[in-house]
Amino acid sequence: MEKRPLGRTGMDVSVICLGTMTWGQQNTEAEGHEQMDYALDQGINFFDTAELYSIPPKAETQGSTETIIGSWFAERKNRDKVILASKAVGATSATYFREHGKPDLPTRASIMEAVEGSLKRLQTDYIDLYQLHWPGRPFSIFGTNPIVWEPTEGAEVAIEETLGAFDELVKSGKVRAIGLSNESAWGTMKWLHTAEASGKARIASIQNAYNIVNRTYETALAEVGIREDVGLLAYSPLAQGFLTGKYRGGAEPAGARKTLFGRASRYEGPGADAALEDYFALCDARGLDYSQTAIRFTTSKPFVASSIIGATSMQQLKHDIAAWQMPWDDDLDSAINELHKARPNTCP
Repeated sequence: MEKRPLGRTGMDVSVICLGTMTWGQQNTEAEGHEQMDYALDQGINFFDTAELYSIPPKAETQGSTETIIGSWFAERKNRDKVILASKAVGATSATYFREHGKPDLPTRASIMEAVEGSLKRLQTDYIDLYQLHWPGRPFSIFGTNPIVWEPTEGAEVAIEETLGAFDELVKSGKVRAIGLSNESAWGTMKWLHTAEASGKARIASIQNAYNIVNRTYETALAEVGIREDVGLLAYSPLAQGFLTGKYRGGAEPAGARKTLFGRASRYEGPGADAALEDYFALCDARGLDYSQTAIRFTTSKPFVASSIIGATSMQQLKHDIAAWQMPWDDDLDSAINELHKARPNTCP
């Protein structure tokens, strides 16, 4: 499988990353192990998890995904075959992440507690890419790339403190590289500037939502990523399943995330249905698979280091991994761009 540089780290990651957030709720430990076995066999060397997972977040299953990955490492004895990414939560009102049992911010103490918990669950002594799951400050919209910005207020911690903790982890060898997630252009540049001014660890990546109906990343972050060597780890390339067509006409298939959890408002706003139907019509006219085309769209972009896919069945996983081999050309790219110009960012 094609490999791309992860920032300036010297690590090369597969263009498809195995997402894991369903393991521990929708998927069992055995199913998670089966997915990792298959992904590794297909040339995927990059797995992404978080202390938060599985999703939807709740105290009873927090950390379950890392635990499943850890048991796989222990059984397979193959930790060196995988570039492993995990995340510490940002500013949170949840009270179950830290021992003090209170809402929290990504302070030095919080980050140190978070990484020790992740290392224990993962049964490893290092994490290749450690990310801040979302900012340690209030933000207008989750993903921090709003099309309508709203003033925010609330508790926050200085980026300098969080970066200092991450830098300590790099120097200690517990973390090889650091990254951001759900971050804005301002936040990304602030992290970069702070690192340059202080000589501390430099971010290698940013993990944000990016797909055919949410291209807000291109507005400001794409130039930052290209010029600063900060690779995008694109999550939700299938727009939480909406780009597969399975929710067309209000359908709620059994076992689907929207059916189970109802967490789909990002893809049900004004103009979303029309934008999705335009996309389906384009694929139908060209004889293209909805899912594979959507995933291949993300990997066609020069600012994308890896596209994160997740699946609840092996059939789905095999189908989506194969998307990286789909042919792509300027004509198809232009056609998708024209759809976007007509209905831009309906699902930010």
